[in-house]
Amino acid sequence: MKARNKILTWPQLEDYLKEQRAQGKSIAFTNGCFDILHAGHVSILEFSKEQADILVLGINSDASVKRLKGPSRPINNEQDRALVCASLQAVDAVAIFDQDTPYELIKLIKPDVLIKGADYKEDQVVGREFAKKVALFPLLEGRSTTNTIKKAAQK
Repeated sequence: MKARNKILTWPQLEDYLKEQRAQGKSIAFTNGCFDILHAGHVSILEFSKEQADILVLGINSDASVKRLKGPSRPINNEQDRALVCASLQAVDAVAIFDQDTPYELIKLIKPDVLIKGADYKEDQVVGREFAKKVALFPLLEGRSTTNTIKKAAQK
């Protein structure tokens, strides 16, 4: 499937997930800004895909990233970030959300497994009440978009 076809509106995502569930497939969900893709991103996506048959990735909209990370972010716009992530083998669908948290998207998806980085405790994971299970991914030391941006600025 072409990467562009994996980027779904919320109604398209709802229909896609109905089809997948009708085929008996389980659904995993994770989210983030995914501004500048790095090894930490790829690792959490691969881990997430191992948790279920279908991996849905929620991407923060440009406005959401700006509110969370500051006026100089995102570096890449939401459509570019969604396309890059959709091109990855582990990702089955991408949905963009405009809120500061993916709560409403998780409520819509009702994933079998909700994945977050281990910098969260399970009781801090937004939307956990809509998932059957929460899985925490051990973060890779020193891998973050903020660190990448700082390092690039020093050169």
